Amino acid sequence: MRLPAAPLFVQALGLVIATLVAAEIATIIVVLNLPPPAPDVYAVQDVAQALRHPGRTQTRDGRDLMTHLAVAPPAANTEGHRRLQFRAALAAVLAIDPARIVISQPGPRLVVFAASPGPRRGPPRITDVPILFGAFDVGVRQPSGRWLVAAPVTAFGIDPWQQRLLLVLAIAALAISPLAWWFARRLAAPISALAAGAERLGRDPKAPPLPSGGPPEVRAAVRAFNEMQQRLAQYVEDRTQMTAAIAHDLRTPLTRMRFRIEAAPDDLREKMAADIDQMDAMIAATLAFVREESRPAQRVRLEIASLVETIFDEAAETGAEATAGPSARVVVDGDPLALRRLIANLVENAVKFGGRAHGRVFLEGEMAVVEISDDGPGIPPDQIERAFEPFHRLEGSRSRDTGGIGLGLAVARAIARAHGGDISLTNLASRGLCARLRLPLAYVSGSAGVAPTS
Repeated sequence: MRLPAAPLFVQALGLVIATLVAAEIATIIVVLNLPPPAPDVYAVQDVAQALRHPGRTQTRDGRDLMTHLAVAPPAANTEGHRRLQFRAALAAVLAIDPARIVISQPGPRLVVFAASPGPRRGPPRITDVPILFGAFDVGVRQPSGRWLVAAPVTAFGIDPWQQRLLLVLAIAALAISPLAWWFARRLAAPISALAAGAERLGRDPKAPPLPSGGPPEVRAAVRAFNEMQQRLAQYVEDRTQMTAAIAHDLRTPLTRMRFRIEAAPDDLREKMAADIDQMDAMIAATLAFVREESRPAQRVRLEIASLVETIFDEAAETGAEATAGPSARVVVDGDPLALRRLIANLVENAVKFGGRAHGRVFLEGEMAVVEISDDGPGIPPDQIERAFEPFHRLEGSRSRDTGGIGLGLAVARAIARAHGGDISLTNLASRGLCARLRLPLAYVSGSAGVAPTS
C-alpha cells in the first residue's frame, strides 16, 4: 500500500513504529561501536591525597577530585562492613580518629568494598585494598569544627555513565530526525493544501476546485469542500440571476405607469414621474451590479497604492478636491476593474458628501489598508452598519437631493469581501468620515519602499 493513499491513522502508526525502530537501531549501533566507559574507582590513597591538598587534585588514573570546607558534614549513609573498612583505612593513612570521618554515597547503585586486581591472567580477586565506586562525599571534621569534604568532579553535575547515555540518545535522535521530518511533511501536506484552498476561496469565490489526492480522509474532505464551493457558487449565481430577472421585469410595469400618469393632474404628475425615474435608476444600478458580478474576474497582482493615486488624480482633473498622501508600496491579488470601481466609489462618496477626499495606503499586520477620509458631517453611530445595506439612504446631507440610490457602499463591501477583505466606516474625532478598505497582502516590497503607517 502506497504511503500517500494510506489512511492518516495508518501513516501516523507507521511513523511511530518507524521512529521507535530507527531509535533502537541507532542506539544499538552506537552502543556496539563506542568503547565501554571506565569505572569510576577511587582508592584510599586518592581520597587521602585530595584531603591533604585542598582544592582540585588528580588521581593516578586521571580522575579529578575537589576538596572544600563546609560548615555541616555530608549526610552519612548507614554504615556497612565495607564502608567501615574504607573509613578505617582512610583514618590510618591520615593518622586521625575514624570517628572524625563521614562517608556519603547517594543512591543504591553505589557501594563501597575492598578489591584489587588479581594476577595478570585470571579473574580479579577480592583483597583488603579499599576503594570507592561512583559519586561520594568524604568529610573530615577539622579541629576548628568545620568539615573538609572531598568529592569527584563531574561535568554538569552528572556522572560519566550518564553522559555516555545522553550521548547515545542524542545520536539516536539525530539519526531519526530526517525520517521523522519526512513523515511529518507527508502527513501535513494534504492538510496544508486544504487550508490553502479554504484561504483562496475566501479571497476568490470563483477559485478553481482543489485537486483530489492524499489519504482517504483528506480525499473525503477535499470532495466535501469542492461540493460546498460548487453549491455556494451556484447559490450566488441563482440569486444574481433572480435579481436580474426581477429588475428587468420591473421595467415593464414602470413603462406602463409612465403612460398612465399623463392623465394625472399636473401637481401629481411631477411627483409620480420623479418616483418612477428614481425606481428606474435603482433598477439600472441593480442590473449594472448584476452584470459586473457575472463578468469573469481576472485576478492579477497589482500595486494598490498606484491604483489609488491614479483614481485620485482622475478625480482632481474633474475639479474635485481630492488628494492622495504618501503611501506604502504593497501588492495585492485582485480584479483591477472591480477594485477600481470600489475605490472610485469611495472617493466619489467622500467628494459628494464630505466636500473633499484624502487618501493613503499603509500596512497593518498582514493587510493592506486603503484609507479615504472627508470633511463631511459624518454618520450617526447607529447608522454606520446600515449604510452598507442595499438601497439604504441616510437623511441630512446624504439625502436623495444630493444624488445616488444607496447601492454604492453595498457594492463596495461585496467587492471587498470577494477579495478576502472588508470595508468599515468610522467618524473622525474632529469632523468627517473615514472609510477603511482592508485587503490581504500578496507581496510586500522591501522595507525601504514602505512608508510609515502612522
